[in-house]
Amino acid sequence: MTSVSRLDQVLESIEDLLVDELETLIDLIRHRLAERRRSAIAANIAQAQVEYQAGKVFRGTVTQIMDELSK
Repeated sequence: MTSVSRLDQVLESIEDLLVDELETLIDLIRHRLAERRRSAIAANIAQAQVEYQAGKVFRGTVTQIMDELSK
C-alpha cells in the first residue's frame, strides 16, 4: 500500500468524526509531532556530543570557521 493510499484511507476515516473528536485528534497529532521533533533534536545533540568528545568538531572564531568553510 502506498503512502498516498494510506493517507486517503486516513482522510476518509476522519471525515465521519464529530467536531470535538476532530479537535482532539488534531491536539494528539500536534503533541506527537512535537515529541518526534524533540526526539530528533535530542538525537542530534547526543551525536554532536559524541563527535565533540572524539575531537571531530572544529572550534574557533567566526572568522576562523568561515575561513575553514571556504577551503
